[in-house]
Amino acid sequence: MELLPQTGIWDLVRQATIVVQLVMLLLVGMSLASWSIIFYKIMILRRAKQQALVDFKRFQSAPDLGSAVHILARGADSPLYPLAYQAVAELKRLEGATMPAAQKSKIAMDNLRRVLRQNVSSTMRNLASSLSFLATCASSAPFIGLFGTVWGIMHSFYAIGQMGSASLATVAPGLSEALVATAIGLAVAIPASVAYNFFRGMLGSIEVELINFAGAFLNRVQRELPWVSGQLEPEENGLVEREI
Repeated sequence: MELLPQTGIWDLVRQATIVVQLVMLLLVGMSLASWSIIFYKIMILRRAKQQALVDFKRFQSAPDLGSAVHILARGADSPLYPLAYQAVAELKRLEGATMPAAQKSKIAMDNLRRVLRQNVSSTMRNLASSLSFLATCASSAPFIGLFGTVWGIMHSFYAIGQMGSASLATVAPGLSEALVATAIGLAVAIPASVAYNFFRGMLGSIEVELINFAGAFLNRVQRELPWVSGQLEPEENGLVEREI
């Protein structure tokens, strides 16, 4: 028995009410935006993670702090370079500050920690941009689709009442049209949810690399710049003199 003479997806969309069609159009727009963000984030986060791993090894193997920072500067998209650049800038500001050398040494490491922490947060915020849109799609798309379905069912029952018949052949087409909205909503939400959780995991890995780099940078500063530990005057072993 053929209940639905026309069961193609385009037939169901075309026969839906204008409200349901607008809901479907909104969901399709959300899907296109979600997939654009997914492909873009895959490329950006994968490259950032690989670059962080490579640059961290280069930083560790460099003979001195100045050479290590110059090596990081060669990678224009290195997520580690902004941290090193801002930390070196803070060291230079301390060297040029008009305060006793003992006071400079006392605050140097605390200042560096704050600068590195701020830049780790800033870098992570930039890398995580647009993920909130994926989270919004994952949580709201099923409800938007459900709204379209409820509206379609209401319209179907109204039409059935006008026709005076409640046979399955009369009810089924309207219900099928209405359920398409829910199906599209789930098709938007599921990839967005999976991608959001996947990207959160990648961001966690990148953040670990940035924190490890910040610790290695501080260790290197303490080893190679004795004035930071109060052992020498800044002018005797400073960054300005070594042109980092």
